[in-house]
Amino acid sequence: MKIATFNINGVKARIDTLSAWLEASKPDVAMLQEIKSVDEGFPRAHFEDMGYTVETHGQKGFNGVAFLSRLPLEDVTRGLPGDDDDPQARWIEATVIGTRAIRLCNLYLPNGNPAPGPKYDYKLAWMERLAVRARALLDAQEPALMAGDYNIIPMDEDAARPEVWREDALARPESRDAFRRILNLGFTEAFRARVQGPGHYSFWDYQAGAWDRNHGIRIDHVLMTPDCADLLVECWIEAEQRGRDKPSDHVPVWVELDA
Repeated sequence: MKIATFNINGVKARIDTLSAWLEASKPDVAMLQEIKSVDEGFPRAHFEDMGYTVETHGQKGFNGVAFLSRLPLEDVTRGLPGDDDDPQARWIEATVIGTRAIRLCNLYLPNGNPAPGPKYDYKLAWMERLAVRARALLDAQEPALMAGDYNIIPMDEDAARPEVWREDALARPESRDAFRRILNLGFTEAFRARVQGPGHYSFWDYQAGAWDRNHGIRIDHVLMTPDCADLLVECWIEAEQRGRDKPSDHVPVWVELDA
């Protein structure tokens, strides 16, 4: 089973880019973030005609997450538990049925800038809720993963120029500590389980020639429960997508599972 997480940065603005990628790369499941569309406005029929089951949790103009799956999806739930009044569409879950059932949690973690401030407080509070859900996934002792745009640079080696991110919400010590606490509950970070060292990025800003200069950061991650990590075959970043026509500022991060 091949699963890709991809912040598409507007599904309508990049429908041709996304469609070409789906045709060429053929993920079994695409976990999309920042779709920037309400559920009823999502181009569902287009992707269904391509052979994908579509599940969305959308919001007008901002945020939003979606599954596109060539495999059956069951038990779909929307919204990160812990705050019923949270209006932001940043979380959707489903169980995908391959040769094994895998619980997939698709997330778009808050950016948090400017920090400090209310947006940063919301980011840290959201991560506390994420930690609670993460513990529940571990307690279930079943294959599960949490993938998406975490808006976290875990370590300095995950940025081409770490010095410029020191006070940014993506790399502040409080952000990294919150991410590390979740990871240390017992999760495996898929990419670092397969690839070590600097120079690996999943996001390049549109400004200041970041792509041409390779001034990237790695903020798209896949965290796996032990039962899921046992199924990991490979993990990679499809960096070349950033050089395509009308690209997102993010690129897909893939995991292949023996499932």
